[in-house]
Amino acid sequence: MAHPFRAILIAGPTASGKSALAIRLAQELGGAVVNADSMQVYRDLRIITARPTEEEEAQAPHRLFGYADAAENLSVARWLEAARAAVAEVEGRGLLPIVTGGTGLYFRALTEGLSNIPPVPADLRERLRALAETLPAEELHARLAERDPATAATLKPADRQRTLRALEVFEASGRPLLSFHGEREGAVLEADSCLRAFLAPDRDDLYARIDRRFDAMISLGALEEVRRLAQRELSPALPAMRAHGVPWLTRALRDEMTLGEAIERAKLDTRHYAKRQFTWFRHQGQGWDWLAPDAAEAEILRRLGRV
Repeated sequence: MAHPFRAILIAGPTASGKSALAIRLAQELGGAVVNADSMQVYRDLRIITARPTEEEEAQAPHRLFGYADAAENLSVARWLEAARAAVAEVEGRGLLPIVTGGTGLYFRALTEGLSNIPPVPADLRERLRALAETLPAEELHARLAERDPATAATLKPADRQRTLRALEVFEASGRPLLSFHGEREGAVLEADSCLRAFLAPDRDDLYARIDRRFDAMISLGALEEVRRLAQRELSPALPAMRAHGVPWLTRALRDEMTLGEAIERAKLDTRHYAKRQFTWFRHQGQGWDWLAPDAAEAEILRRLGRV
């Protein structure tokens, strides 16, 4: 059966039920689930990132889950390149792409393309990241302000990751990061060709779900998963090393805090992240339909003419 939309995009805060919904829709509509979560790309972190289990992946075709090593700093540009190939492959098989995740920048890149920022040489990136590990975030921000004051003015001094990215771009290109905004290319899907749904659960219910899910992760072996990752002695600046729960559980493994304290801090971080996801899509996600999770499947099927 032909669909009125080229793809279905399902976003929402962590623990809102996106993956389960995507699997059900894939089964109902003849689709494939394509990952748009920046942490679920890492193969080392199935449990702590709530990546679909092997049993769940067997229920429908899945793409771009667990395909990158934790030692990689997988950029939005590299994910977009992989997503372009995945969408083409899925469509070539006559399946409906159902793209799901919580990373707003991935969805923006998918439907709008990326700023035409030149690649940062690997040796320069390594040198700057080594420097960043020795400096407080505020001092790193001050260095950016000396070189690229316009971009620095848009960033919080505590935002180490975005500050570092702006430094990399300036050192590699000699141009402020902001100067590349507006120079975009490479959208994979036109936004208007997609049904875009943002799952918006009640906040209190979501926060309770986050807490229960983290407890379940611990029962399923999240601590051992983090132990194996910590044994690799990777740079703490890598994205996988900053996945929610990883820094705190790593500290517990080093006896720098109790496991109970680490669990509570990880839950708090995850709740704060969910709040930021709401905020991002409220301000940056124009054109998305906000749906209650328990009503989302019926509404999506209705819009597709299936009910």
